Amino acid sequence: MTEPNQPWQLIAEWLPANGDPERPQMTLATVSPSGEPDARTVLLSEFDSQGFYFHTDALSRKAASIVANPAVALSFLWPAFTRQLVVQGRAEVAPAAEIAAVYRSRSPYLQQLAWQNTFEFAQLPDEERRASWASFAASHAEGFAQPDNWIGFLVRPSRMTFWTSDPEAASRRTEYRATSGGWTVAHLPG
Repeated sequence: MTEPNQPWQLIAEWLPANGDPERPQMTLATVSPSGEPDARTVLLSEFDSQGFYFHTDALSRKAASIVANPAVALSFLWPAFTRQLVVQGRAEVAPAAEIAAVYRSRSPYLQQLAWQNTFEFAQLPDEERRASWASFAASHAEGFAQPDNWIGFLVRPSRMTFWTSDPEAASRRTEYRATSGGWTVAHLPG
């Protein structure tokens, strides 16, 4: 069976609206240029009918992995383990206007983090990190412009699997696969 937009209707029900300041966390899985799998938790910046957006440092390990191999997976887990969404797809650099808009919407803390979350900063002892952080914030009291290394990625899904627990029966896994005509849907065991 093919359904044109069904998974996006579920996503809109499951995830907070893009304007909601409480952004969900998701696990991003990538494959390194040497073929090693890697996973880390990132914030979902926003989503639309094209896919899921997240933002990071262009010099990060995850960005290097995506450039080498854009095949990625995302996993969202809800509290109390009642729902899970797993997305497989390909990541691509998001449009510049979207990247800039998300940076402007970030909290001052996250904007500063985009500037200071460097290898050199990570090497400092805690006291020096705190002093450097405070000094940088004081010298940018007018705000933080978008750094050159701020990048966003759009993950265009090819498969999305929605898992829902059911204490009175077996859990439900519904899988949507992208096709040229929309999405095929299948119900899978547990």
